[in-house]
Amino acid sequence: MVKAIALLPGVMLWREKFPRPEQQALLNDVLARLETAPLYRPRMPGSDKEFSVEESNFGPLGWVSDKSGYRYQPNHPVTGTPWPEIPPMLMGLWREIAATADAECCLVNLYRDSARMGLHQDKDEGDFSAPVVSVSLGDEALFRIGGETRRGPTQSVNLSSGDVVMFGGPARLAYHGIDRIRTGSSCLWKNSRRLSTMNGQSSIAVSTTYRPSLSAAKIRSLSGLGRDSKNSNALAAIARR
Repeated sequence: MVKAIALLPGVMLWREKFPRPEQQALLNDVLARLETAPLYRPRMPGSDKEFSVEESNFGPLGWVSDKSGYRYQPNHPVTGTPWPEIPPMLMGLWREIAATADAECCLVNLYRDSARMGLHQDKDEGDFSAPVVSVSLGDEALFRIGGETRRGPTQSVNLSSGDVVMFGGPARLAYHGIDRIRTGSSCLWKNSRRLSTMNGQSSIAVSTTYRPSLSAAKIRSLSGLGRDSKNSNALAAIARR
């Protein structure tokens, strides 16, 4: 049984919570679901600037961002189709460690080359009683987390394939982000033509975030990272609520 490591008050880390065979099974499931909910580039509210990461969602609701603002909606903003269901392995993890209502949204982010996720808070839900859970698949990512102020002290930790991070309670509104991906650090996606075709590159990291019901306004997140063989990419999936 994998034991949790306390990084900060309210922040827990499980090293290789998913062993290699389960990582591969989860990655295959995520990629299959992305066939019907293709990755796209959201835009920043106001400035309309594209994110450096690409995103998609699983579950009844999906988190989206465009010039008009952030919101949850039941359909893919490009295809107009409903989001695929959250993968059973991710929902099972959510039920095991989050111990709260089922998530309704699983956000997936893809990082290519120099893509990153700046420090931010997950605070669009209104009720912060549920934690954020992050699962990593593939190349290592440098994850940074601090307190409730952007300029406060932060702590960085390398997340490897199969690692799981959860933050809630006193850390629920902690600023956090992904500073960079260590290209070639994992061979989980090596020689994967499907990945190369889908993303146009070879190294990838995946992360996921879950969110229970919008009415409850809670958030949980799952993040994952994965790799192919040519360039540097990263997928981030997060589950909230």
